Amino acid sequence: MQVEHLEELKELEESYWWHVAKRDLAVNLLQKYFPAPGKLVEGGIGSARNLITFQEMGYEVSGFDVMPESIETAKSRGLSAQLHDLALPWPVENESLRAVVLLDVIEHIEDPVAVLQNVSNALAPGGGAIVTVPAYQWMFSDWDKALGHYRRYTMKMLRAQAEEAGLKVTSLTHWNAFTLPAAMAVRSCEKIFPKGRSAEFPRVSKFTNQMLLNCAAAERWMMNRIPVPCGLSVVGVLSK
Repeated sequence: MQVEHLEELKELEESYWWHVAKRDLAVNLLQKYFPAPGKLVEGGIGSARNLITFQEMGYEVSGFDVMPESIETAKSRGLSAQLHDLALPWPVENESLRAVVLLDVIEHIEDPVAVLQNVSNALAPGGGAIVTVPAYQWMFSDWDKALGHYRRYTMKMLRAQAEEAGLKVTSLTHWNAFTLPAAMAVRSCEKIFPKGRSAEFPRVSKFTNQMLLNCAAAERWMMNRIPVPCGLSVVGVLSK
């Protein structure tokens, strides 16, 4: 993540639909599969806003990130965080964690299996991880390059990487189906009329922001009952 993007996250994390909806998704899955109490580590903490919510849920939280600015931000918020490369062995005791959260993280890492193996080592029996990744390699674009992505994912790919790392796949589904048509239209236009894109999130009106939050809430309701067949992200619940 670029420092400029971190600054943007600080501005948008409280209300922008993407960040709020992704955090609500993680909360819903943690409560369903790996409820507090227990130790929770988030990898790739960004501005550390998620850690605040996880702490409020009753977890003993800490975070890892490769950006000194993210670590400084977390510590300024009274949170535990360490500068650490997720692909290297984690500085935690084996089988000590109740939960791990990796929201749009492993697509940034050249060797995602190494990260997931570290997750497997760190999780206690009965614990697990919530992992989200961008879907559909055919949608890979300048947006992904600007964000530092190595790849986009299929459910088959995430399953294979998780199983190679020694994790059980408890649930796999898509997320964010409600913006998929618009994203496909944008990607198609970019292929015809290519131009560079920054990593900034597009601004929306308050009305549109609330409408998208409502759509995300409806989709979470559906996810609790049946898998979502398509969407801009793949969501994995992985267990020890």
